[in-house]
Amino acid sequence: MKIGNFDLEKDGIYIIAELSANHNGSMQTALDTIKAAKEIGANTIKLQTYTADTLTLDSDKEDFIIKCGTLWDGRTMYELYKEAYTPWEWHKELFEYAREIGIDIFSSPFDKTAVDFLEEFNPSAYKIASFEITDYELIRYTASKMRPMIISTGIATIDEIQDAVDICREVGNEDIILLKCTSAYPAKLEDANLSMIPNLAQTFGVISGFSDHTLGSTAPIVATTLGAKVIEKHFILDKSIGGADADFSMDKKEFKEMIEAVRDTEKLLGKIDYSMTEQKKKSRQFSRSLYVSKDIKKGEFFTEENIRSVRPGYGMHPRYLKDVLGKIAKKNYGFGDRFEK
Repeated sequence: MKIGNFDLEKDGIYIIAELSANHNGSMQTALDTIKAAKEIGANTIKLQTYTADTLTLDSDKEDFIIKCGTLWDGRTMYELYKEAYTPWEWHKELFEYAREIGIDIFSSPFDKTAVDFLEEFNPSAYKIASFEITDYELIRYTASKMRPMIISTGIATIDEIQDAVDICREVGNEDIILLKCTSAYPAKLEDANLSMIPNLAQTFGVISGFSDHTLGSTAPIVATTLGAKVIEKHFILDKSIGGADADFSMDKKEFKEMIEAVRDTEKLLGKIDYSMTEQKKKSRQFSRSLYVSKDIKKGEFFTEENIRSVRPGYGMHPRYLKDVLGKIAKKNYGFGDRFEK
């Protein structure tokens, strides 16, 4: 599967820098964050496309007050989303700038009007946020645009995940990526359950990845070892600017170090390869092989005293030692000779 020009099978892990609310109301900060994401090696910058009115109702009734152990407890949903949203009039310039400097860009739509709006910019993919996985009509409409679908599974039951995958396939969209996600901000390490990353791929027959809300780089590194093909993390230019997501976002230095750690982990994992590389051939100098450890005259027996398995590895393979012992020498051998029949 490809996201834009990035091939998930050949090009490694696709790393998403999530802008979210980290522009803190400043268009210039948003542009500077996109530039920083490009500089540190992120593959894409991701926006969120909504307004407070497309997400919730402007109500201060109890149901609309946040109170589930988040950073935003006590605020109304409408108040939070009005502060955090990315103005729609910014999108054209943000998309154009990202493409101008050579970094991919796409967004999470939160309703059908956002999908229609984003279609104007030909995004490389769509991301369905954790809390929208239960909005089946949004998933259906978004998937019908036939772009790769990246879906966070943070709050979903296994049946809801299956439903989301089935909906994409029903409209003919097979480019599905499920992200393991813990919808807590920040998320505790003990709640990450990263073992689900390979299980998501196996259970649903899709590509799997990781949307990370933990602090630090440990979780993305572990996700890499477990086969994640996509890693998403909130990115902020500088935590001092504050904002709704600042506390669980990585700044430029931290995000750069995370990317480097993920890329190093990819190198360490490598591939399954039993072939005899040039380096292996060179290193076999230090392997064992059969050498003459005591002068042997023609007609004498080969014994454990005059034939030994030692370093280096230029002689006969040690697997033949048991076949050699007890046989009679047909020529003279000198100490230190490679043993060859």
